[in-house]
Amino acid sequence: MARLPHSDRHRLIAALALAAATAVAGVVHPAPAGGVEPAPAGVASIAFGPWSFRALKAPAGFGDWMPAVVPGCVHTDLLRDGKIPDPFYGANETSLQWIEKTEWEYRSTFVADAALLRRERIEIAFQGLDTYAEVSVNGARVLTADNMFRSWRAEIKAHVAAGTNLVVVRFRSPIAVAKPIHDRLGYTLPAVNDQAPEMVSMFTRKAPYHYGWDWGPRFVTSGIWRPVTLEAWDAARLDDVQVHQRALDDAQARLEVAAVVVAARAGRARITVGLAGGAVLGTSDAVLARGRNEVKVGVVIDKPERWWPNGLGPQRLYALETSLFDLSEELPAPPRRGSARAEMGATLLGRRTTRVGLRTLEVVSQHDAGGKSFFIKVNGAPVFMKGANWIPSDSFLDRETPERARSLLQAAATANMNMVRVWGGGVYESDRFYELCDELGLLVWQDFMFACSMYPGDASFVENVRQEAIENVRRLRNHPSLALWAGNNEIEAAWQQWGWPWKFHLGKAAQATIWNDYKHLFHELLPRIVAAEDPGRFYTRSTPSANEDGVPPNKLGWGDMHYWGVWHAAAPYEDYAANVSRFMSEYGFQSFPTLDSVARYAPPSEWRIDSPVMLSHQRHPRGNALVRTYMDRDFRVPKDFGAFLYLSQVSQATVIQFGAEAHRRRMPTNMGSLYWQLDDCWPVASWSSIDYYGRWKALQYAARRFFAPVLVSPVDDNGTLRVFVVSDRRDDFGARLTVRLIDFDGAIRWHSERDLTVKALTSEAQFFARKRDLLKGLDPSRVVLSAELRVGGTLVGHHLFYFTKTRDLALPAPELTFAVEPHGTSATVRVTARRLARAVWLSTPGDEGAFSDNFFDLLPGETATVEWTPGPGASPGFAARLSSLLRAMTVRDTY
Repeated sequence: MARLPHSDRHRLIAALALAAATAVAGVVHPAPAGGVEPAPAGVASIAFGPWSFRALKAPAGFGDWMPAVVPGCVHTDLLRDGKIPDPFYGANETSLQWIEKTEWEYRSTFVADAALLRRERIEIAFQGLDTYAEVSVNGARVLTADNMFRSWRAEIKAHVAAGTNLVVVRFRSPIAVAKPIHDRLGYTLPAVNDQAPEMVSMFTRKAPYHYGWDWGPRFVTSGIWRPVTLEAWDAARLDDVQVHQRALDDAQARLEVAAVVVAARAGRARITVGLAGGAVLGTSDAVLARGRNEVKVGVVIDKPERWWPNGLGPQRLYALETSLFDLSEELPAPPRRGSARAEMGATLLGRRTTRVGLRTLEVVSQHDAGGKSFFIKVNGAPVFMKGANWIPSDSFLDRETPERARSLLQAAATANMNMVRVWGGGVYESDRFYELCDELGLLVWQDFMFACSMYPGDASFVENVRQEAIENVRRLRNHPSLALWAGNNEIEAAWQQWGWPWKFHLGKAAQATIWNDYKHLFHELLPRIVAAEDPGRFYTRSTPSANEDGVPPNKLGWGDMHYWGVWHAAAPYEDYAANVSRFMSEYGFQSFPTLDSVARYAPPSEWRIDSPVMLSHQRHPRGNALVRTYMDRDFRVPKDFGAFLYLSQVSQATVIQFGAEAHRRRMPTNMGSLYWQLDDCWPVASWSSIDYYGRWKALQYAARRFFAPVLVSPVDDNGTLRVFVVSDRRDDFGARLTVRLIDFDGAIRWHSERDLTVKALTSEAQFFARKRDLLKGLDPSRVVLSAELRVGGTLVGHHLFYFTKTRDLALPAPELTFAVEPHGTSATVRVTARRLARAVWLSTPGDEGAFSDNFFDLLPGETATVEWTPGPGASPGFAARLSSLLRAMTVRDTY
């Protein structure tokens, strides 16, 4: 794996998927690489020539024009051109901070012929500019940008000449722009993750994590980060389509399609809507005024199939095709519903395909005896949300390829997740990200891009945010995966409970101003925009929050909760059981990548936790100490660096598994468990379950077990052992529960069996026994309790319960044996343990492939069957050599 190019490494996760993503109608393919995308139907697309870039007032060697790639950023362009070292290797980050203080210029050309010059409109459209940019065409400035999260469009026909035309995009330093605003404010706005002496990130509408975080580096980028197009059109163009679901039952889905048409001049037009490639379902004729017009079309789909979250049903998607025709010259009769698409010679001006899923979704937030509920109902059924928090998967966003997004999101779905939270310190993700969530059944908790900072409230900033919010709500609102909007990440909790007013020496007047500005943004502006642009979608003003002024965030029983007593406060992880609210939207625990991953950014001379390079890739100030603290509680001292890395992952999986199971056992009082975090933006010690290179950590494998549709969960309740059975299934089913007490050599010391009915959407204790009665004098360090649930002969749930911490177990040498059966380029691996094996980790040199399961426990005599699939860069014939290259580690091997 160490030899794979960056873009291919992340494809390894796809090998772990148990099933391919569901095929759906109307799949939207990702845009091709480079700066040119196909224009919408009815719009001519003009190709750019090669892009180049240079620094202004920069060190020697950076002022000449250099090749650039668009979309991209200055850091990746400089790296590609050999001008800087790998930003992620060693401690190179520190030496590259000059880039954020520099101005940069990009340029390209396009050719205008006579046909192009005859078009009514010629526009340049940027899907994303990062961040303070001025765009000129042939020396004339055509637009100025100041928000990374917005798109920008300008009419340029007046500046276009026959032949070759020059486009220049000049980027000012985000630091240089924000510093004067900071200096004249008169008080400090907190932004605790801004890794610079003077915190200026909150003044710029740019991805907050670019300024550093406690899991991320500081790389404040500039560049054309999303595609740019040159578009020519006549009469009108189809600018946007919104689909409103007005009614849904088994017989019909009644939809209203609102098409936004931008007209160059007054005229007449027809909008038709139908299933992609099918007959017309609805049509509307309209008289267009110059500028923006909205045309509504009613649509009925008979016998609709529902869209369901992952694990509860299919992800049926309908592709609706909305077409715009010019009827300025004649007005033929509109086609009837179900007729062919022929428009009697009318000119096609635009066409858009919009995928929709037909489902109902409600976030239930109501007062009750326990406080205030927070749960999600899909198609009328309460659904327990299982998932993780998502951060951008790279510090340099041009590396976030569709293949990489699919690998990570498929990994989430494979691990039985049904929700991801797009965290507010990153970016509103690409269209393809949400399309993948639609396909995979992953509901999206969507934060607006505000996190852990207080923000200014001046009129220009607020108006910028208003435009940003409107645009992104409109862009995302059609996705069936979109579940809710959250105003920000943790700002309410930080202001009210983290001591920011006194930590930042804020006087009463400054405090009042800051809090009033906060309330205007998150209590007034954003909810008003959601209500207007995405009516019916739930908005919570912060996470965590009870959405009530008199109730503090994180109050048990009131709304969603971020619980960090485990980790930040070094509380025992058993405290998770006593800190379960109504929806656990954030909790987490750190681990390190494996040695194969560490070797990619640190030379062997740095392979110790306190080395300069390892410390630069550990951004939490107490991270190493906390990992050691928890490891010492559960495990013996590891014998070497590799064993430490491995045990850190086993520890992380142990901790988060306990928390997630505590959350699921409390269903229906609690109805959500989203751990922090799924992915990484660079190679680092962090809370992720998948490291930057795409390798699954122990936690990701564990998540597939503790998020399984049916969970068997034993727990010690003050000396009483209770075995819970938790079911996410929508129907009751019969099963047999078998509980056995087994010693580490395989002897069964006690057993019990019973038949039971597992109720739909419930958590119920199905077995009770005092621990002392079970043990009856047996050494607790030499026995394990096994709980299995079977339906017929099929195992649907299995869990082991240890009576002591792992460090106190008398773990024997497990004496593992392996049987490898190659089949083509893949192989089946059967692992058998003669004695108990704790956390069996299978690997190969260089990680040339992926295992379908890993970090699992084996009972004496038990065999696990694991599929091995090669990665894209696996050497030929590797499967045939797998038996001689297979490596295994257990906890017993770490000391």
